[in-house]
Amino acid sequence: MSPRAPPEVRQKTERDPANRLDVIVVGAGLGGLGAAISILLAGHNVTVLESASEIGEIGAGIQALPNSTRILISWGIEEKLKNNATQPRYVNMIGWKGNHLSRMDLHAYAKAIGTPFWDFHRANLHKCLLDRAVELGAKVIVNSRVVAVDCAEDGLSSTVTLSNGTSMAANLIVGADGISSSLREILLGRPDPPKPTGDLAYRLLINTEDMLPYPELRGFIEDPQVNYWLGPDIHAVNYVLRGGKLFNMVLLVPDDIQGTEMKVEGSVEKMQALYEGWDPQIPKLLKLCKSTEKWRLCIRPTLEQWTHSSGAFTLLGDAVHATLPYLASGFGMALEDASVLGLCLERISHNSREQKLLALDVYEQCRRERTEKVVARGNYQQHLYHIHDGEEQRERDKKFKHFEELDRQWIAQAGSQLEERFESGDDPLPWRYNGVGCWLLTYDADEDVERRWPKASTGGGEMSTML
Repeated sequence: MSPRAPPEVRQKTERDPANRLDVIVVGAGLGGLGAAISILLAGHNVTVLESASEIGEIGAGIQALPNSTRILISWGIEEKLKNNATQPRYVNMIGWKGNHLSRMDLHAYAKAIGTPFWDFHRANLHKCLLDRAVELGAKVIVNSRVVAVDCAEDGLSSTVTLSNGTSMAANLIVGADGISSSLREILLGRPDPPKPTGDLAYRLLINTEDMLPYPELRGFIEDPQVNYWLGPDIHAVNYVLRGGKLFNMVLLVPDDIQGTEMKVEGSVEKMQALYEGWDPQIPKLLKLCKSTEKWRLCIRPTLEQWTHSSGAFTLLGDAVHATLPYLASGFGMALEDASVLGLCLERISHNSREQKLLALDVYEQCRRERTEKVVARGNYQQHLYHIHDGEEQRERDKKFKHFEELDRQWIAQAGSQLEERFESGDDPLPWRYNGVGCWLLTYDADEDVERRWPKASTGGGEMSTML
């Protein structure tokens, strides 16, 4: 078996104006910009509304797995992204005292899947997506907080009302306004806040030049890898960003944020105290930290219905299925949503309630079960990563070693391909084949849409490919 071929770059579909939708995407985050790109490639018009006063992205590092990079490459931005990406060699699982637990060869998996693992600073990734959306024709409008959505009964149009009282009409509204989504509550017609998970994340960035004087820390920069330290109730993750200029640290600990705030300033001293007695490399790294923020970790249980009955309003990304970051797949699921939605809208031939409901039904079919599985496995990893020392921890660690040996045997078979299957396995390192890698990393949005789209419902229409 040969490795899977890299994806083809999607070309923009040229449509007759009569079958071109006007789409409003609410939210200019990673998911919203991804939706804009995918829908523009499908030949429709897109306006992105952002409530903030300027376009930007907060946060630090983000991991893009092969299922995500397949989509990014298909959108024609591979070279720009490669200039901003780090391609780590391994994922290492480490006990809280510094003992090696297991390893995953990311380069071997990337070769088998046909697309890489990339690590980004969120701001760089966001800028690449924004530039591509604008290049394809997106209109991006800031200071535009949506407070109401009204859908026509015939499904031909919807109207959004902004906080300043102005209104805008479109054939389809896509709510991509993140985990604190107001569009979700508008669709439901009731308050529906995110669900706390009991964990929070300290996020911090360290200038790698501050690490170079310490020989024991220099290896983190010179040989980029992703490292997880697992301990009772808490764990830590780190990896290199911006070609070795920044070192990203995320510390996952019990939630002690008071009230309903999602993000607050953190105490460096309290953060450091949580990791006293750990692998000496962790305290040494944390001593280089000057400031940090705390982010409450919440999830969004999926909805019974993502789409308004009119077919003129739907949701995407964290607004509908936010997950814990323990599979590094929140961004990936939003990106897949965006890709599938665009591929479904590419197949409709005109603006009608029936055509849009068909496209949005297939969109939900493709996305619902998969995103539910990601949320569920993220919750399970929360438990696996925070086990206290004892019998359960020893059994987990035996599994780490057992499945690493299975991986080693697979890699030894030159030219191996990662076969897709849909059941999850017991490997506590979830990205590997015998965890959820068999279905998480191998996803192909084009194949999924093709498999689920009714063969007798493709409809006519004047479409051609604009090269």
